[in-house]
Amino acid sequence: MASGRLVLCLLAMVVVLVPGARAARPFFVFGDSLVDNGNNNYLVTSARADSWPYGIDTPDHRATGRFSNGKNVPDLISEHLGSEPLLPYLSPELDGDKLLIGANFASAGIGILNDTGIQFANIIRIEKQLSYFAQYQHRITKLLGSQAAATKLVNSALVLITLGGNDFVNNYYLIPYSARSREFSLPDYIIYIISEYKQVLRHIHSLGARRVLVTGVGPIGCVPAELALHSLDGSCDPELQRAAEAYNPKLVAMLQELNNEVGGDVFVGVNTRRMHADFIDDPRAYGFQTATDACCGQGRFNGIGICTMVSSLCADRDAYVFWDAFHPTERANRLIAQQFVTGSEEYITPMNLSTILKLDRHLHD
Repeated sequence: MASGRLVLCLLAMVVVLVPGARAARPFFVFGDSLVDNGNNNYLVTSARADSWPYGIDTPDHRATGRFSNGKNVPDLISEHLGSEPLLPYLSPELDGDKLLIGANFASAGIGILNDTGIQFANIIRIEKQLSYFAQYQHRITKLLGSQAAATKLVNSALVLITLGGNDFVNNYYLIPYSARSREFSLPDYIIYIISEYKQVLRHIHSLGARRVLVTGVGPIGCVPAELALHSLDGSCDPELQRAAEAYNPKLVAMLQELNNEVGGDVFVGVNTRRMHADFIDDPRAYGFQTATDACCGQGRFNGIGICTMVSSLCADRDAYVFWDAFHPTERANRLIAQQFVTGSEEYITPMNLSTILKLDRHLHD
C-alpha cells in the first residue's frame, strides 16, 4: 500500500510539474509601446523603458522594458489565460519550453506604416515582427518534432495586435505640415493606413493566426504629452480626437470585411478609445485623482519629455490614469484588460475574451 501511495503521489507531482506552457493557451503579441514587453531593450534606440522609475511597482522594482510602472495589458491577459507573462522575442531566455507559452514581438515606436517612428531609428517594424513570427514557427516545429504540431499550436493561440496610434502622433501630426499631412487629407490618410493594416492582418492570418484581438486607436488627444502642447485647461486636443473618432469605425468595418473574407470571427475589434474614455471623462468614479497629469514626467501636465530618474514622480501611482506622457498606469491597464474579458459589444466586438475562451475550449481539451 505504501508503494501504491508513493506512485499516486509521484503521478500527482508529474501533473503539477508538467510545464504550464502546455496547460495555458499560447499567446502572441504584436504592436507598439503599449504592448512591448522589452524587445527594445535589445536594440540601439531611444524608444526604451529599461531604466528606473519604469517598473517601480514590479515585485523587484526593476525596469523591464514595459512602458508602465508595472504590468501592461498583455501581462494581464496572460494572467487571465493562467499563464506566465510573455517573454520578448529577442530575449535569450525565450527557448525550450518557454516557446510553448508564446512570444511578444512588439516594439515601441512602430506603426502601420514603415515611415512611422523614423525618429526612433532601430525599431522592429511590423513586417519584421511577422518575419520573426515565421522564424518562431520554425523553432517550435523543431521543439515539437512536427510541422503539424506547430501548426496546431499556432492555430489554437490567442493573438493581440496594437497599432495605429503612432501613425497619427508620430507621423501625420508629428510636426506641422508633416510629409504625410501634405500628401493626404486626414480622411484620405485614414483610408490609406486602413488599407495597409488590412494587408498586415491578412499576413498574420496566412501565418496561422485564428483569433486576433485588434485594438483601435485610443484617446490620443487626451494623453499628457498632447495636453502639454495643445491644452490650456486639460481639455483634450480636438484635432487628434477627431482623427481617432474617424479611424476607429473604419477599422471595425475593415475587420468585418476580413471576417467575411476568411469565413469566421477571426478578427475581434477592441474599442480602446471607449475603454479609456470611461475614466478619462470621470476619473474619480473609477478611483483616480487625475486623468490629465502623468505620474512621471516634467513640465505642464508632467507631459514634457520622457520619464527618467530626475523626473517629477507621483507617490501614489494608483491615483493616476497615465504613468508617463503617453502610457497608462498598471491600474488603468487593469481596468482596460477587464473590458477585454467581460466588456459588452460597445467595448469589444463581435465577442469578448470570456466568450472566445468558452467557444474555443475544445482546442485545448
